[in-house]
Amino acid sequence: MTATRVEQITLPGQAAAPPGPVDLGGMYVMHHAFRRDLAAFRAAVLHTPAEDRAAWTALAARWARFAGILHKHHHGEDEGLWPLLLARVDADGDAAGRATLAAMEAEHTEIDPLLRSCAEGFDRLAGHADPDALDALEVRVVALGERLSRHLAHEESEAMALVQRHLTPADWERVGKEHFASAYRPRDIPFMVPWVLAGLSAAERTRIRAAVPRPLAILWRLFWRRPFERRERAAFGYPRA
Repeated sequence: MTATRVEQITLPGQAAAPPGPVDLGGMYVMHHAFRRDLAAFRAAVLHTPAEDRAAWTALAARWARFAGILHKHHHGEDEGLWPLLLARVDADGDAAGRATLAAMEAEHTEIDPLLRSCAEGFDRLAGHADPDALDALEVRVVALGERLSRHLAHEESEAMALVQRHLTPADWERVGKEHFASAYRPRDIPFMVPWVLAGLSAAERTRIRAAVPRPLAILWRLFWRRPFERRERAAFGYPRA
């Protein structure tokens, strides 16, 4: 597929940014947020005392947010992006591309049970000071982090290369609207905007905010950012500075 290449954003932890006509910034920003969250959860599990009920209650609620967003992201890929790509790679006789897409779906099924088991651990610790549950949760969060990191790197290096070879910007925009944006309700936006922007440098935020409708950017700056940061401190308060 021959078309004008767009400059791709590269964020901390990102494995690749295949060149091509499709701006994959939205995908890479989501991946950055998933990596950032898992690093924060791992630190919290390592350092939060088992008896701090308030912290574990905040962590359990925050984990539910994280897992819900990741589930919607994977659902959008499984129901929208991968089927469209599969039709294109099959039409082009791209056997390697078909194998990559099969691997993407298989990796999603490996991640889902780890998400559920971690949720059980956070919920347990929100209600009880259980050192055994804390030890088990540490193992699960580390395992999920390793599994998801491998998956994101695989997706960025191989699946996104398929997007650049087989899809147009119009295809990408349509899939985004029909299978990703449609998963969120208006009441989700005050969390999602600061969640996406958290942990980015000023330059990275400026680039991402250019794609955010101006009213949402103003709301983020005036009303959403500080409450989000306060809730983050309540959940991720350990280790103390």
